Amino acid sequence: MNFLSRRTFAIISHPDAGKTTLTEKLLLFGGAIHLAGAVKARKGGQSARSDWMAIEKQRGISVTASVMTFEYGEHTINLLDTPGHKDFSEDTYRTLTAVDSAVMVLDGAKGIETQTLKLFEVCRLRDTPIITFINKMDREAKEPFELLDEIEKTLQLNVCPITWPIGMGDRFRGCFNLATDTLYLFDSSRGSQILEGSQFKGANDPALDEHIPAAELEKFREEVAMVKAIYPRFNAEHYLEGHQTPVFFGSAVNNFGVKELLEALCAMAPSPRVQAAEPRSVSPDEPKFTGFVFKIQANMDKNHRDRIAFVRICSGKYTRGMKVLHVRSGKTLALNNPVLFLARERELAENAYPGDILGIPGHGHLHIGDALTEGEQLYFTGIPSFAPELFQRARLDDPLKSKQLKAALEQLSEEGASQIFKPLDGGSWIIGVVGALQFDVISSRLETEYGVKGSFEEVQFTTARWLKSKDRKILDNFSEKNKYNTATDASGALAYLAPNAWHLDRIQKDYPDIEFLKTRENR
Repeated sequence: MNFLSRRTFAIISHPDAGKTTLTEKLLLFGGAIHLAGAVKARKGGQSARSDWMAIEKQRGISVTASVMTFEYGEHTINLLDTPGHKDFSEDTYRTLTAVDSAVMVLDGAKGIETQTLKLFEVCRLRDTPIITFINKMDREAKEPFELLDEIEKTLQLNVCPITWPIGMGDRFRGCFNLATDTLYLFDSSRGSQILEGSQFKGANDPALDEHIPAAELEKFREEVAMVKAIYPRFNAEHYLEGHQTPVFFGSAVNNFGVKELLEALCAMAPSPRVQAAEPRSVSPDEPKFTGFVFKIQANMDKNHRDRIAFVRICSGKYTRGMKVLHVRSGKTLALNNPVLFLARERELAENAYPGDILGIPGHGHLHIGDALTEGEQLYFTGIPSFAPELFQRARLDDPLKSKQLKAALEQLSEEGASQIFKPLDGGSWIIGVVGALQFDVISSRLETEYGVKGSFEEVQFTTARWLKSKDRKILDNFSEKNKYNTATDASGALAYLAPNAWHLDRIQKDYPDIEFLKTRENR
């Protein structure tokens, strides 16, 4: 069964913990690329392979979730590189619905940071198994035992060290693999290529005396003895249930510990798991094809002005040219040219299996949350849109480009990172986002991808709620009385835009027969 060899996982972290660098190095060790790019933009430098959008290269941050597929040994690796910045948490949340496990990257000097904690909680809601990679040990960092204690206390997660660092900062010598009792002393290979280092068997190998100063070697041996005495062995069942995290130390930028992490993902991480759906869950070993759209990305290739729907395959087998049911519309789609990804590069997919991520080119017929099946009426659950918290009104420099603005905003909103609202009183489009940096991204993309120049201005709204009622007349009456605060979103759903929390609370009490929803399920 081909799906058993699939490993589909996301990398999560706080900004600047080294997540995108680790992604690059996993691709390097997997043979998918031959020169790793630096994450920070620099003149003449190689941009990170997974950061392809113009604003990502300018600012050195990841703002979209990239998908990278490559082979490693007998396994097919589907790696989803998520945005670390808090302003793009919606994209990250939905990406986590499409993976079977996660790698949590921590900065060795900072430990668990705010965004890491938020993303971990999302993983916990879904019982997602997590492997921890403690990065930047080539810099001064917290003591390893302190970092392990922090993970246990803050995340309520049992830790199981698999590798152990020898020193830190300028004294960082490499990593000891506790599982194989093997020690690697790596030469620094900053930036691009893999250089195999010296290998020793066991922490007590006498040959180590020639490579590590006596005081450092004594401390290392004491720590290894303590780790073996204090911490439990790896328990596959506890890890898969989300109760235990295997921990790896290293330095992604210098390739320390990356190979061990990649091999552990193949050996430990789960193959495709059961997916929640209505009216029933879907198992990966079912013979019929099913999948769901978890991400839309427009203009990945400027030459083609395309839009790609990212589909997680949940069961069955995809073969090129097969026909599937688009459940939401009831129409049949022929999958003639889906692609597999290496960041922006792509190749036509002839076959694909549960766990794989297909990119389906199109022109707006697929939306986030859509299900594709071989005829069954299924709806995959847990793929929400979140109520925005920041709002601005779009103003055009050239009023004659209003149609282009409308089309551009609609396309960008279909990607899920922003919401657009058309007020019932006839006012101009209002854009709602979760994080302020989204406005910069939208402004940049409007100009570079759609040729629309404009500006944003503040509006008086601070929150939005989708409206739901069993009686349509109640909604119509509400809309008429509150048309200055009521709007429709891109899908035509009614939403109430509130100027403040007090106002929202009052209107909810005034209309007890209406539900004011903070999230809306995409289905």
